Amino acid sequence: MANQANVNPVPDTLLDRFRPAPRGPWADLPDAQWNDWRWHLGHSLTTVESLRQVIDVSEDEAAGAEEGRDAFKIGITPYYAALMDRKDPGCPVRLQATPRTAEMHVDRWDLADPLAEERDMPVPGVTHRYPDRVLFYVTHDCAMFCRHCTRKRKVANPGTAANAQQIQAGIEYIRRTPAIRDVIVSGGDPLTWSDDRLARLLEQLRAIPHVEIIRIGTRTPVTLPQRITPDLVAMLRQFHPLFVNTHFNHPKETTREAFEACRLMADAGIPIGNQTVLLRGVNDDAAVLMDLNRRLLMMRVKPYYLFQCDPTRGNSHLRTTVAKGMEIMDALRGWTSGMAVPYYVIDAPGGGGKVPLLPSYVVYRDDTKIVVRNYRGTEHTYWEPET
Repeated sequence: MANQANVNPVPDTLLDRFRPAPRGPWADLPDAQWNDWRWHLGHSLTTVESLRQVIDVSEDEAAGAEEGRDAFKIGITPYYAALMDRKDPGCPVRLQATPRTAEMHVDRWDLADPLAEERDMPVPGVTHRYPDRVLFYVTHDCAMFCRHCTRKRKVANPGTAANAQQIQAGIEYIRRTPAIRDVIVSGGDPLTWSDDRLARLLEQLRAIPHVEIIRIGTRTPVTLPQRITPDLVAMLRQFHPLFVNTHFNHPKETTREAFEACRLMADAGIPIGNQTVLLRGVNDDAAVLMDLNRRLLMMRVKPYYLFQCDPTRGNSHLRTTVAKGMEIMDALRGWTSGMAVPYYVIDAPGGGGKVPLLPSYVVYRDDTKIVVRNYRGTEHTYWEPET
C-alpha cells in the first residue's frame, strides 16, 4: 500500500513556503517528546515565570497576568509559545496568547455571554438557535487560552466541565429532535479528548438517523498540530460526512507542522474550513489577510468566515471597527481568488446569529437597470429584461 503521505503529493515549490516552527528553548528536546501532543499539554506555559523561557515579558504582560489571574488564566502550548517573537510585545502571535492590563477594562457593551448561548440551551451544553443545527459543548479544556476567546466564561473554568451525564443528556436531546441535521461538536476543544473518548461520542451521534453532518470545531491545527495524528485521522474518517472548522488568524501560524496536520485530514477526505477573527494589531490589514488566505488554500483549508470580534468582556483592545472590516473586504474581493475571500460576518450580540456584511457594489438602480462598480471602481450597467 502506498504511503499515505504520498497520496496527494505537494510540489516542493509550494511546500518550501511553509517553514518548520522554531523550538525555542526546547531545541534539544527529543523528537519523540516534541511530536507528542500530550507532552505539550502537560508542559503548557501557565505563569509569567514560564513565559520568560520564550519572551522578554513586558511590564504590561506581567501586570496583566497578575491582575487577571482570576479572570482568565494563561495557557500556551510550547509549540505555539515558540512562535512568539521574544523582543516584540506587538507580535501577532503574542497578542493572541499573553495577557495585557487592557483585559481588565470592560466596555459598557461587553458581555460575559455575548452570543446568548446559555439562553438558547434547551438542555445544558446544547445551543439550539438555528432550526436544523446545534452547537454541542462537550469540554471546557483547550490546548491554548486565546485572549480573544468568546467563551472566557467557560474555557479553563473547571466549574463548566461537561460531565458524562450532561453529555448524554445532550445526545438524547439531539436524538429526540428530528429537525437537527447538523451537529457542531465544540468546547473548549474536543481534540483535547483522547481518540477513544471522541470516537465513542461520534459513534453515538452517527447512529442518530436524522444527523446528516458532524462538524468539529478545533484550534489544535494552529496551536498544537501534533494532535492531528494518523491514528486520529483514521478514526475520524469512519464518521463521514465529517467536517473540521479551525481558526488560523495570521500567516505566522501557517507552519510546516500546521501544513502537515491539514494534509493528513484533507487526504482522509475531511473538508477543512477556517474561521478567522478580525483582531486589532494581529490581522487588521488586507495584505496580511490576503497572505493568510492564500496560504490556507495551499493547505487545502477554505477561508470560511472572517468574524468581527465578539464583544466579550475584556477584549475591547483587540476589536476593530466594522468600517475597518469593510475596508479590508473591499481590498480583498476581486484582488485575489474568490476562494480566498471569506464571508465577513457579525455574530449578532444577544443571539441574533451570523449576519454577513459586504461593501456596497450597487451605484444606482431603477426598474430598467442596475449600475454596479467592480473591484477597480469602474461602473458597469446591467439592463433588466423588458418582459
